[in-house]
Amino acid sequence: MDALRVALLREALAGTEWPRTTRAFGGALRRAVRRRGGGLLLVGTAAYEPWHLAAHLDEEAAWSGVPELAPTLVRHRVPPGARPHLSVGLARLAAAGRADTLLVVAPAPLGGTFLERLDRARRDGATLLAVDATGTSDLRGLAHDALAVPEDPLIPLDTVQHLIAAGAAAPAGPSRRSPRARLAARLMTPPRRW
Repeated sequence: MDALRVALLREALAGTEWPRTTRAFGGALRRAVRRRGGGLLLVGTAAYEPWHLAAHLDEEAAWSGVPELAPTLVRHRVPPGARPHLSVGLARLAAAGRADTLLVVAPAPLGGTFLERLDRARRDGATLLAVDATGTSDLRGLAHDALAVPEDPLIPLDTVQHLIAAGAAAPAGPSRRSPRARLAARLMTPPRRW
């Protein structure tokens, strides 16, 4: 991120709840994957695959020393010939259990069949977390923890995903922080006034 964009984002975040709420949600994600010790399953909607968040979580897993943050991207449609690590379909949700944490990123309302799959995974013991920009309460009511993301041109869903990944990598106590966590801290610090 260039300096101007960082400055603009810091200004946009100043005085809002975004720094606190995204850090808290990221912390809940970190605790869930560390406590469970199983896999982190990341899934979007049929029209939106959260590649951006997958990449950031993968980087944060390496930098923060929390390998459990590296997600498995679960896809609604797996194209023929996809590489093995990109070939995980919705059938994986049926196998989700107590050791799994399921993170759903929903920029649009979910279909009833998909909500039923999520409900079944939760009933089978998976921890369900949601980044919900749908404007409905369907997913938030189902999730153990949810972050509602209203439509805001100053803080789009991609920016919120950056903050969540940085919050997930931030240690609970004092310790070495990843470069992304340091950037997030800079972004979340209110700007100095002249």
